[in-house]
Amino acid sequence: MKNLFAKLFRRDSDPLAGEERMEIISYSSKQVGPGVFFSTIVVIASFLPVFLLTGMEGKLFHPLAWTKTFILLVDAFLAISLTPVLISFFLKGRLKPEDQNPITRTLEKIYTPILTWCLHWRKTVIVINVALLLAGGFMLSRLGSEFMPPLDEGSLLFMPVTLPDVSNSEAKRLLQIQDKLIKSVPEVVHVLGKAGRASTATDNSPISMIETIILLKPKAEWRKGITKNDIINELNAKLQIPGVTNGWTQPIINRINMLSTGIRTDVGIKVYGQNIDSIYYLSNRIKESLKDVEGVKDLYVEPIVGGKYIDINVKKEAIGRYGLTVDDVNMVVESALGGMSLTTTVEGRQRFSVNARVAQAYRESLEDLKRLPVQTMQFGTILLSDVADIRLSEGPPMINSENAMLRGTVLFNVRDRDLGSTVEETQERLNRMISQMPKGYFIEWSGQWENQIHANRTLKLIMPIVIFIIFMVLYYTYKSAKEAVATMITVPFALVGGVFMVFFYGINLSVAVAVGFIALFGMAIETAMLMVIYLNEAMQYLVLEKGNSRKSITNKDLREYVIRGAAKRLRPKLMTVSVSLFGLVPILWATGVGSDIMLPITVPLIGGTISSVIYVLLVTPIVFEMMKEYELNKKGKIEILDVKE
Repeated sequence: MKNLFAKLFRRDSDPLAGEERMEIISYSSKQVGPGVFFSTIVVIASFLPVFLLTGMEGKLFHPLAWTKTFILLVDAFLAISLTPVLISFFLKGRLKPEDQNPITRTLEKIYTPILTWCLHWRKTVIVINVALLLAGGFMLSRLGSEFMPPLDEGSLLFMPVTLPDVSNSEAKRLLQIQDKLIKSVPEVVHVLGKAGRASTATDNSPISMIETIILLKPKAEWRKGITKNDIINELNAKLQIPGVTNGWTQPIINRINMLSTGIRTDVGIKVYGQNIDSIYYLSNRIKESLKDVEGVKDLYVEPIVGGKYIDINVKKEAIGRYGLTVDDVNMVVESALGGMSLTTTVEGRQRFSVNARVAQAYRESLEDLKRLPVQTMQFGTILLSDVADIRLSEGPPMINSENAMLRGTVLFNVRDRDLGSTVEETQERLNRMISQMPKGYFIEWSGQWENQIHANRTLKLIMPIVIFIIFMVLYYTYKSAKEAVATMITVPFALVGGVFMVFFYGINLSVAVAVGFIALFGMAIETAMLMVIYLNEAMQYLVLEKGNSRKSITNKDLREYVIRGAAKRLRPKLMTVSVSLFGLVPILWATGVGSDIMLPITVPLIGGTISSVIYVLLVTPIVFEMMKEYELNKKGKIEILDVKE
């Protein structure tokens, strides 16, 4: 086999015979196959945290993880099965050695002097890398956090809330005024507002909550230098109407939040207890504590009291004198106010119920209700006030319960600041108040913050398991714990580049950024594995030529072969990284819906890929050389991987 490879790379040699070519291909496939297999396992294992995400984040990122996994599996199968077959067809005639490739020669001329300098000043290089690692850790601590980067849907949802006892006519008037003010902003192309709820049991919106969908023009038609936040702030300033609390969100994310957490804003504080009045009092205290927190916008206490009710209490003594029953009075009230169902009409396949009710002009006030006629057998027509007490009373406009307990909610959005630091500051302010709450009353955080805590808990639980799995794969690949650890050291330095780029782009830490770092994790391990395998291959040639003893191998020989192992396979290493970068870099300039999610995934991947390849090319050979020097000095020989001849 050694003679065949020598013949293969001699320029003046005769073309290889068919049997010789097939023997070389078979030998190479056996050597490459395990590397492809273990590399695929490492990358797939690195995506385990993404597979274990649940909820909204799981539905969003599971397709990415499955796509990556299936591509790797198919790629590994083709690399082992189809590629050798294609090589057997096309690898014919005289072949030039790799050092005759002009790209390879140029890359080696640039890389070899740099690597030689790094090996000569290896302590300095390691100190610089450690300093960069510490700087990256400091930057990481300064980054904000959020559940998911805000996805620009291209439209806005304005959700103001007014007093619970607002009338239909007043809600209609407010809706018209708000729509007119919103339409006055040049970037708004269409406004559609509605008050109240649809005729369905699944929509519990009260008449006091207005929903207005605002469609915006394309960004190319906006005023110069204006952003979406500027538009929201301008609209919010125009819509400062007394008695109305504004709320801003987007149509799709609002529905997702309400379905998943029951909260229509970014963050909600649920207050649980046994008494509605106490819950409302505690909710208002929380609101007062948070109203001056930076980043807290649209702060609002969901009304628990303030609803207006008409109480009609039957006078039992009076109805006895008039010969009436309670049912007689209730029937009058039902037909006058609620509407009595008379019949159902049939028109083709449609059915329409027919109800009777007193006209609105005769029931607009309490005095009108008191004058409602009631028929008696002996005394003719009497007034409703003769047999019932009619008065207005206050009560809850809507009773909310969760987990068999009454619930109140304090709602707010977060703008001009990251979600994580905003919620942490609010928690610090509320800690003392929470400790003094009455027995049986407690709070619970919900909304986007609830999702963020759940996602972070999942990632923290699974990441140590993933690291252990990858370490075991590396151990079985190298048959050496030291080299497995040396490869794993690559990961923090790969993350440094990602942290630097995320910091300078001003991106908050989120599940999307975490997915980017997870993808980077597998890529960095894969690149480091490639370098360590080639360095061990160089050690094999060193042992074959010089022997494996301290007397036959000097530190100079060791450095020469480390440089050879790192430089002679430079092109495939750079090709591995370049393919990833060529696919990722265009996303930095992507625009439109969806780019908000792709950018936080791509930025750490690009920065980490660049830093990992620098570390692998310059620092991994240093660490490898120091390990082999230690083995040579302490044990008198070099430990190398076993390769089948």
